[in-house]
Amino acid sequence: MDFPTSEPQIIALSDRMFNGYFWHAADFPNVNRFKLMSRRNAYIFTKRALVQAQAKLRIETRNRKSKLAELKRIMKDCLRRATVDAANSPEKLKLIGWSANNKPQPAEIPAQPLNLLLAAAEDRNILLKWDRPAGGGPVRNYLVERRQLLSGSDFTDWTIVKSSYQTQVGLTQQPTGQQLEYRIKAVNTAGISFPSNTAAVIL
Repeated sequence: MDFPTSEPQIIALSDRMFNGYFWHAADFPNVNRFKLMSRRNAYIFTKRALVQAQAKLRIETRNRKSKLAELKRIMKDCLRRATVDAANSPEKLKLIGWSANNKPQPAEIPAQPLNLLLAAAEDRNILLKWDRPAGGGPVRNYLVERRQLLSGSDFTDWTIVKSSYQTQVGLTQQPTGQQLEYRIKAVNTAGISFPSNTAAVIL
């Protein structure tokens, strides 16, 4: 009979050996079964620690990749905004270790934000979503404007209620009992875009 070569087979044989020595100690007086079990237990504890370390390493690897992806996303967003801010003086990007990809171009006003819709409304809270402009210059941020219906067809003037760097925004504590209308404008250093379509709601 050949000695096993695989790890599971070696451990299985060690178990059978110890059980045999334990129950038939008188038949094998020269065997130190306790030394055998001590070495086997040492192996088991080491393997268990290795498995735990490998599991921890997998978790830490996933966390590292997740954190790196988040860092890259934030860096790209910061660079995009910095590029807009420095559109008229792209050499300033060197201050942050970056440079413009293309030859300097005069900043262009963003095009109109698209497809504004009321995504959710509950109590006095609403969620607005829209699409990025299809053209024009890069967007620095968005302005959210609101007006209220007074009576008949008379509205208040449009008022800025919030600014957003994303293509969605949540608004809380909105007025109730009257029609509200919202619209979005895109902004960069060149100016402010034509407003989006309006979204109306009564809370």
